[in-house]
Amino acid sequence: MLRNIDPLLGPELLAVLRAMGHGEDIAIVDRNYPVLSAGPQIIRQDGADGPRVLDAILSVLPLDKGAQTITRMEVRNQPAEILPVMSDFISIANTHAPHLGVDSLPAAEFKARAAKAVAIVVTGEARVYGNMLLRKGTLPL
Repeated sequence: MLRNIDPLLGPELLAVLRAMGHGEDIAIVDRNYPVLSAGPQIIRQDGADGPRVLDAILSVLPLDKGAQTITRMEVRNQPAEILPVMSDFISIANTHAPHLGVDSLPAAEFKARAAKAVAIVVTGEARVYGNMLLRKGTLPL
């Protein structure tokens, strides 16, 4: 057991987060996301919704300071629409990184970037478009 580590962060996910380098991405996706054909390592978190998993990951992951560090998937043909699941993600992101905005990408661009991520964390999130990319930063000196 470890202290001050969210219990959602099991050994597999903690190992990936620790091994990630500056500038590498990790994706958090809903249960409908096409992960088997996506390419990267798949980590299952079926017992938790997307915002809960995002909160756990952001409790330990230092974020990059550049553009598209926190990126949501846009609704097809309605890129400016913010669905309730996205509002939940944005609220949690703002709690952990108020200095960073949440950017967005069209679905095809999001999927292309997620395919190059170090891992895709599949959540039990039932709401569609519950998908987020995070880019790791560096720890301060």
